[in-house]
Amino acid sequence: MVGREANGIWITLKEEVHAAPAEVASCIASSAGFCRWLAVGCDLREPDAADGRDGRSAPTLTIAWDRAWDHTTEVRILEHDTDALADGRARIRFEWFPSPIDDTPVPIEISVAPLAERGDGTGGARVILRQGPFADESDNLLFMADSAESWRWYLCNLRSVLEAKHDMRAVRPL
Repeated sequence: MVGREANGIWITLKEEVHAAPAEVASCIASSAGFCRWLAVGCDLREPDAADGRDGRSAPTLTIAWDRAWDHTTEVRILEHDTDALADGRARIRFEWFPSPIDDTPVPIEISVAPLAERGDGTGGARVILRQGPFADESDNLLFMADSAESWRWYLCNLRSVLEAKHDMRAVRPL
């Protein structure tokens, strides 16, 4: 879904995943979780003095698109909440590729929340991905459409991995 908000245009994608909510939430909570559905390799790092950083640098998410880590994307994590992971809740917000117009990142937020259990004892989790704001200019809107298509595929892969135990990247490799 695409919508206009006060600060620009936003993509909102929703996916219901019929798996244990804590398992769904774990897929955005750790490096191993992201590797299940998004990346071949991943390093989700909180800065601290022990790893040589000054403690003031931002946490980062580094995504490897190949096993040799030759093609990577490193982004700054803006927020990461995993305090209610056991209850099937998690949220991450990170910068993503810059807008083609002005080189400013267009943040992505992914949140997971449990669905209400149905009478048969099943439930699952709702995954919501929001990206924006995009400026209301044609080049930005083309970038937005391309981004929405890619993220829709990855959310479908998340669902496929958790529900059917089938990673679509094996059929359509990265």
